[in-house]
Amino acid sequence: MGKNRVFFPQEALDDWLLDGKVEIAGSELTIPTERRRYRLVEAVRVISEEATHSDPDELVGKVKTVPFLTELGAELLGDSMVLGENAYRVVAGWMATPVGTLEQHRAERMELRVSRASVPAQGSDEELLAVFLARNL
Repeated sequence: MGKNRVFFPQEALDDWLLDGKVEIAGSELTIPTERRRYRLVEAVRVISEEATHSDPDELVGKVKTVPFLTELGAELLGDSMVLGENAYRVVAGWMATPVGTLEQHRAERMELRVSRASVPAQGSDEELLAVFLARNL
């Protein structure tokens, strides 16, 4: 099984920061109510190819890190990206990878005796993140 990662659009992160729902220190995002931490890398979600309507690098529909795209020769500006003869529409944001394992997270929660009726005590990273996103989007 591959790494568990999630994409956070910049606009959503800005709203969550203003509302105090998340905290960012350096390259780490914390969801205080969940006591869950994520390592962040700047990324974009590629929405569509706008110029030639071809996608030779098969980027449409995928999330790619900015360092990876820069290495490919892409130029990013706002919600646009140019790579060779292709122009793409993108959503800027961050790729987040959980810090530690799910088992470590559960053990930490038990030690801190965080009890919240609305948050399941058990569940996968995906289920815990789904609960957070459902409450905050």
